[in-house]
Amino acid sequence: MTPADHAHTHAHARPQPLPIAATPPGPPQPPGILAACDGSDGALWALDRALSEAERYELPLYLLGVVNPAPGGYPPGMAELVQEGTERLGASMADGLRRALRAVEQARGRPFGGPLSLHVVLGQVIEVLLAAAVGQHTLVLGARGNGGFTRLLLGSVSTAAVHHAACPVLVVPAPPAHR
Repeated sequence: MTPADHAHTHAHARPQPLPIAATPPGPPQPPGILAACDGSDGALWALDRALSEAERYELPLYLLGVVNPAPGGYPPGMAELVQEGTERLGASMADGLRRALRAVEQARGRPFGGPLSLHVVLGQVIEVLLAAAVGQHTLVLGARGNGGFTRLLLGSVSTAAVHHAACPVLVVPAPPAHR
């Protein structure tokens, strides 16, 4: 089977819509390429590179979105509202991961040809990302995400990943036209 046949087989075998796991990738799943996605342009550029890396090294791709349900905390008695909001945020992130993957595959002109899983996990972004990176081949993320400090060379998440991840980290900058 040629790589093109392999990609074609996986593309047609892919369930629609892609299921979303509520846990981060890890054992018993084999090590792979972990791509962090927050829906930003930087995350899309990183996802494109993550797809290439996974294909090049014939590794599974784990696409991870993290939802922080209470970035600033919430007052007592708000549990039901917070739960409802968290469910909506999780569903929105799941939809965003599917759209990101579809957009990058369309831009590439072909579907990803290897094993793929999507994960939406609740928690503090950096903590979840660092825990999910344990045992992975490579963590791929954009230089800057949806944070407000666009003048920075690296965002807070990519900086934390570079300094603390338990696997190699590939930080993908914006293409020259977008810098």
